Amino acid sequence: METLFWILAGLIFYVYAGYPVLLWLMRVLGSDKSVLLGALEPTVTILISAYNEVGVITEKINNSLALDYPSKKLEIIVISDCSDDGTDEAVGALGLPNVKLLRMSDRSGKTMGLNAALKVAMGEIVVFSDANAMYEPQSLRHMVRNFHDRTVGAVVGESTYADDKGNAQENESLYWKYETKVKLLETGVGSVVGGDGAIYAIRKNLYRPMRADALSDFVNPIQIVMNGYRCVYEPAARSIEEATDNLEKEFRRKVRIVNRAWRALWSIPSVLNPFAYGFFAIEVISHKLLRWMVPGILIALLLISLQLSAAGVMYGVALSAQAVLYSCAAGGYLMRKSNSMPRVFAVPYYFCLVNYASAFGIIEAFCGKTYTTWNTPRTIC
Repeated sequence: METLFWILAGLIFYVYAGYPVLLWLMRVLGSDKSVLLGALEPTVTILISAYNEVGVITEKINNSLALDYPSKKLEIIVISDCSDDGTDEAVGALGLPNVKLLRMSDRSGKTMGLNAALKVAMGEIVVFSDANAMYEPQSLRHMVRNFHDRTVGAVVGESTYADDKGNAQENESLYWKYETKVKLLETGVGSVVGGDGAIYAIRKNLYRPMRADALSDFVNPIQIVMNGYRCVYEPAARSIEEATDNLEKEFRRKVRIVNRAWRALWSIPSVLNPFAYGFFAIEVISHKLLRWMVPGILIALLLISLQLSAAGVMYGVALSAQAVLYSCAAGGYLMRKSNSMPRVFAVPYYFCLVNYASAFGIIEAFCGKTYTTWNTPRTIC
């Protein structure tokens, strides 16, 4: 039982601290892989996925047109997933030759829309975005410059948030700061694991159609890495969007992401084989698979700590530490509707919320629920 305790505790430590240290050591020991940047201006297609986005779609198109990039080399395609709020009419009213509307005949979700759009996109480079993600002027150039390196097949930008408006945004920012450090380290040794649906770009010829329930910004970059190219992180390419205004909405969003990513991973299980994909397989296992398993590990660690608490001071301290963590998380839950939540409660609450969402997403996947549209689950079994 004591051996199992230390194995589980070691896994928790590895997921959040040991893995970044491993990446750092890889770079220090000579595995550093710098990206060869260069100025170039290939044709670019920006794909904007939209479902009932009449409130922001005009702003998004204008934002895309205002990017520092030659207009004659820029194509914008708005993919409307059967919007019924006037989104399509707003796009058409602009009457711009390089802005096109692709309306899906059935509401089939973001991934199917991307599959359809890639068949008609004209750009050598395709940029994936959302209707509420506004790009900084130089973002497109910053992404494109990475494709000067012939080994690069995909580039992931940086999602940022507008002015702070609540605890959900503050703690999401803390999470993203940690993720940013990890992505920088992963790029330094080869490739990041997955993309960001708000801002990432690929070489068009590397795109492969995906299943309707696949999380496109997870599967598509992994497919590209499996084909021998790199997926790198470009922090200077930035998009700005409003964060979710409460943690309950954040919970449902993360449930959908984990549900789709979990199912997607098991549709390409060979990526977990280090003999086939080298250190990238270790990255996928460490950054995704083990992290999704953290909720189960935490529960097991708590139960074992309860049994071992009388066996030694160390186990008693471990149990007390867990009790403090979950007590603070409970306090955060009680204050979740407050305009100001002290970080001592907010961070544990967000940590538990994220892990609970992971557990819920995986349980839904095992129960046969999958998400094909933005927010509607369906049972496939």
